[in-house]
Amino acid sequence: AYNCLIHFYKRIYRSVLNMFQSKGLRLIQNFRKPQQLQFVHTDKKKRFYKNVSIVQSNGKFEVNLDQRKLKTPMGSPFQIESEPLAQAVATEWLSQKDVIILSQMHINGLCNTSIDNPGNTDKSKLVSSILSFLETDTVLFYGEEPPELLKAQMEKWSPIILWFRDRYGVQVEPTTDILKVPVSDNDLKTLERHLMSYSWNALQGFAFGVDALKSIILTLACIERRLTVEEAVTLARLELGVQTDHWGTVEWAHDIELHDTTARMAAAAMFVHFNSALTTSKSKNIQM
Repeated sequence: AYNCLIHFYKRIYRSVLNMFQSKGLRLIQNFRKPQQLQFVHTDKKKRFYKNVSIVQSNGKFEVNLDQRKLKTPMGSPFQIESEPLAQAVATEWLSQKDVIILSQMHINGLCNTSIDNPGNTDKSKLVSSILSFLETDTVLFYGEEPPELLKAQMEKWSPIILWFRDRYGVQVEPTTDILKVPVSDNDLKTLERHLMSYSWNALQGFAFGVDALKSIILTLACIERRLTVEEAVTLARLELGVQTDHWGTVEWAHDIELHDTTARMAAAAMFVHFNSALTTSKSKNIQM
């Protein structure tokens, strides 16, 4: 009976293995088809333009690549209300070298998302998405080991938490218990009212920054200019910093992650500010 059971399991194993091998082969074959690998923002494109300029049209600003008007991935005209934001987008396009790397053009990407709204997200859903990070906010969960990590968190994170509590009138409490939710419903409602005071476009910047830092508290501290971008990124990577001080760094990996996070947070902060205080320039007739 024991041998029969062994043979039975062997037959099952072979049939399952054959099934996965067959499906895996078909999957590989599908991935080899060129049409399956055409993605809008992952294919590298050679730079096809020499000059980048900004023009004003119907009270909005457009970006031109030579004589071509820039469009969004969904084909909409690239038109924004903030001239400084248009300047920032133009700078990103102008900084491209031989190859256009869209994944590194964060402000351009945020503008595209705001114009196209590919997820059909409304303001309330966007705020709810941002607030969902608060219950797992990086700076609200302290680590007890190693001791130097807990010491660093208390020294570096606690002042920001106290500022956050005072600034927004909330009672968030840091914890060492990963199963505890350090935020009350009243805190969430208070922050929801604050976030709803921003425009939908500005909230796109908030969402981008929170995703980069994994922290609403640090993102708001950066937006409110309590912290610089570099300081916010350093605090978000505090645990990594303590660990690398102890064990050493993998230079290329850690450096890339640091620069990418900094670039994302900088783009987020600029996007929020430019969409919160729209600044446009109007030409004036100069009398001689």
